Amino acid sequence: MRTLSRLIVLSALLSGGAVLAGRPVQEFKPPPAMTEEERAALKAKQLGGNMNAYGKDIQIKETPVPWAAIGLAGIVFLVATPFALRAYRNTTKEIADVNTFGASGKASAEDEA
Repeated sequence: MRTLSRLIVLSALLSGGAVLAGRPVQEFKPPPAMTEEERAALKAKQLGGNMNAYGKDIQIKETPVPWAAIGLAGIVFLVATPFALRAYRNTTKEIADVNTFGASGKASAEDEA
């Protein structure tokens, strides 16, 4: 069974090759030679030589600077700065009190009592 299927495939390939071998080979024909004017015209066409002046009339719309948003952000920072500085000072004072080496004033007062 297996050899029969191989034989069928082999005969199909050989007969197909024989059919293709009987056709004449097509000869290569180079494209016709172009003159310098035709080459220049083709090059100008490929580079967009037929473009109109549409692109020159377009004006790019520039977005204005959002001064209102910048001003609002500045006001928010000015209002928040004193609160941030006070929180920073209180936090650094608490950290400095905890990180002292040895007996601190609060701890020694609690030990004596």
